[in-house]
Amino acid sequence: MNIGQRLEAVREVLRREHLAAFIFPTTDPHQSEYTADHWKGRQWVSGFDGSAGTAVVTLTAAALWTDSRYFIAAEQQLAGTGYRLMKQKVEGTPTIAEWLGRQLAEEGESTEVGIDGAVASATTVRELIAELRKQGGLTLRTNLDLLAQVWTARPPMPQTPVEIQPLEYAGETAHSKIDRLRREIFRLHADGMLVTALDDIAWTLNIRGADVHCNPVTISYLLIAPQRATLYINKVKLSPQVTAYLKGEGVDVDDYDRVGEGLSKYSEYNILLDPDEVSYSLFSKVNRPVVEAQSPVAQMKCVKNTAEIEGFRRAMERDGVAMVRFLRWLKPAVEAGGQTEMSIDRKLTALRAALPLYRGLSFDTIAGYEAHGAIVHYEATADSDAVLKPEGLLLLDSGAQYQDGTTDITRTIALGPVTAEQRRVYTLVLKAHIQLEMAKFPSGISGTQIDAIARQPLWREGLNYLHGTGHGVGSYLNVHEGLHQIRMEHRPAPLRQGMTVTDEPGIYLEGRFGVRIENTLLITQYRHTECGEFLQFEPLTLCPIDTEPIDTSLLTPEEAEWLNAYHHMVCQRLGKYLDGDDAEWLQKKCSPLTL
Repeated sequence: MNIGQRLEAVREVLRREHLAAFIFPTTDPHQSEYTADHWKGRQWVSGFDGSAGTAVVTLTAAALWTDSRYFIAAEQQLAGTGYRLMKQKVEGTPTIAEWLGRQLAEEGESTEVGIDGAVASATTVRELIAELRKQGGLTLRTNLDLLAQVWTARPPMPQTPVEIQPLEYAGETAHSKIDRLRREIFRLHADGMLVTALDDIAWTLNIRGADVHCNPVTISYLLIAPQRATLYINKVKLSPQVTAYLKGEGVDVDDYDRVGEGLSKYSEYNILLDPDEVSYSLFSKVNRPVVEAQSPVAQMKCVKNTAEIEGFRRAMERDGVAMVRFLRWLKPAVEAGGQTEMSIDRKLTALRAALPLYRGLSFDTIAGYEAHGAIVHYEATADSDAVLKPEGLLLLDSGAQYQDGTTDITRTIALGPVTAEQRRVYTLVLKAHIQLEMAKFPSGISGTQIDAIARQPLWREGLNYLHGTGHGVGSYLNVHEGLHQIRMEHRPAPLRQGMTVTDEPGIYLEGRFGVRIENTLLITQYRHTECGEFLQFEPLTLCPIDTEPIDTSLLTPEEAEWLNAYHHMVCQRLGKYLDGDDAEWLQKKCSPLTL
């Protein structure tokens, strides 16, 4: 079925169910950022494959909302499908409810809109109900899984085996984490909690899986009560060893599909549910008082313990070795001809895969040459795969999952001569990157309060980017983790010692080129003064930053000093693992920059 046929199949169900429209979010029942293929219904119905977006289909129209990371890609993928692209946070773009109000007023049919309450969070559904009511009394139905009626070749639920994350990498037993979690739950005046976020469950129980591409998690729920904990999971994924391990940590096991029944039979006085993470359908199963609060697991998980921090450092050294070997190979290979965006992706992946404790990619590699670098989340296909030439800029954003840590790194590389505009933009992005890495700030402030530090060198030149400057990174978990972020939009989650976060400013000039430079950082103690505790960033990522496209006249002495100190550390840390041409290349690339 092409997209037009899929839209017609959806509309046939709308007519049969007397619905005016249906909303297809990106989410699964666990509100995951990245979902298993079984729940990629929005992609199936629209053809847009980005990680964020919402498709809405009425009897005569269709529209898709997504953010700035995907504007260019979505425009291309939606062309000719009948969908209209709605650019979120761009002035003049209506909300979903506003668009439905106008559209359904024109169509003049039913006033009832549908959404699958099993995959939409309680917060999402409640907000939609309120917003739709304002649009002429539109109502929302939540008890229909429309995809089950039209998606005939729907992929099955994933059933990959569960693995135990060894204590040497986890740093704390599951039993200890559950005890700490119970104390946090009681502090929030609740007796128990349903944990639904897949990475929260994996972290709490020290288990990992492969149910979601690039995310080492397993589809499950975890119900915590004062005296017992129950993991709801497809038991076929549990070996006798894992079952015995869970029992030893005080965790019972029940079938995944019985979580609703488990909530119905929950007998404690009250239960904590995070309305942003628990689906609307599961909320309706609870017959006890609900304490609505943010899940405490996210804050617990994002502050790394000593074992996790040391694991990150080891993983970054191995990853840095792979990056050095790749970058030394890259330019001569491009000059020899025949290299493309996809072929260099395969080369880098192979170099990483040869390293100890490698478990896979942490996200699909973004290798964007010249104009493709301006597409923030570009992913090369057989049709778009560009041939690399010994000129211009290559934006390479990549990362890996190692059993002791997760990596996320972006380097923009000059493959040969670059234009004056490219040199200027590259240097401004580098300045933005360095300014944030040099920042000192009080413990407990939010990332929003320091976001402007990175953007200031760009704002002075009338440049900006619409994505976040930084996100948390998991410990052999999701590459996007935690409530804490560094971005323009208000994110109140505090920054604390022991958190990981990226530093990745960028500039994207559509049709020309893009530049992004990214390190993963650890928040560490700076010093204590009479004004309190101050923090700073330690770069975990170990890889030279290309100095060839730098316009040194734009750098300050302080910025050049930071870059030279960083390169000295990279050379010291990685040099012990390299020899021959690799070691010689690293020494050259880390040589001091002079202004």
